[in-house]
Amino acid sequence: MKPTSRRHRLCGALLVLLSLGASAADLTVSAAASLTNAFKALGPTFETQNPGTTVVFNFGASDALLAQIAKGAPADVFASADQEAMDRADAQKLLATGTRRNFVGNSLVLIVPSDSTLGLKAAADLARPEVKRVAVGNPSSVPVGRYTKDSLEAAKLWAAVEPKAIMAQSVRQALDYVARGEVDAGFVYSTDAAIMKDKVKVVVTVPTETPITYPVAAIGGSPYGDGARKFIEFLGTPAAQVVLARYGFCKP
Repeated sequence: MKPTSRRHRLCGALLVLLSLGASAADLTVSAAASLTNAFKALGPTFETQNPGTTVVFNFGASDALLAQIAKGAPADVFASADQEAMDRADAQKLLATGTRRNFVGNSLVLIVPSDSTLGLKAAADLARPEVKRVAVGNPSSVPVGRYTKDSLEAAKLWAAVEPKAIMAQSVRQALDYVARGEVDAGFVYSTDAAIMKDKVKVVVTVPTETPITYPVAAIGGSPYGDGARKFIEFLGTPAAQVVLARYGFCKP
């Protein structure tokens, strides 16, 4: 073998090893869409405290994320917007034993476009005939939709709202529908409404049948189990809780 050819092979092998080493410390966190802004703000702090670790976020509806994890998609940490999705993850034996904990809470709100002239004052006003379209997370796959349906059923309003419902595949999609004026109103978390104060306004905070709490857990079998546990512990630190509170989350 010519020396030049040997050098090329060695260089190529070295590049492969370096690339593998660069990705080896990636920590993949699959998190509910409503956590997007807060987690993106927290990522750099965690990386600074854990040199050599890069946090890769995967945001979406909790049920969709669970389905991805169940099918083998890379994930080291799962943060859900409700207990039901995490319960199913537990039932499927996807979680690392003893790592599950609640780390923040939220609230459900009814919002309208900032330029709305309908004068809605309460959820009961959605039954009015001039209200045609209401953005609702799909209850079969989106936690905010489950909270919404349960709340409206308790208030005996679901039968009136369901025919007007425009089903969203995540809370952020419901928020976008309202912000763009494509619907007359919608249900989102208070944290989501807060990031678009210029485009939506809150009509009322809607009481929920169960408290809105967010659980987080490490995924069993993750090659980065230690990093996953450190991230979960980090979420409970005073510094992280201050950032989460800044984005509107409350203590669980």
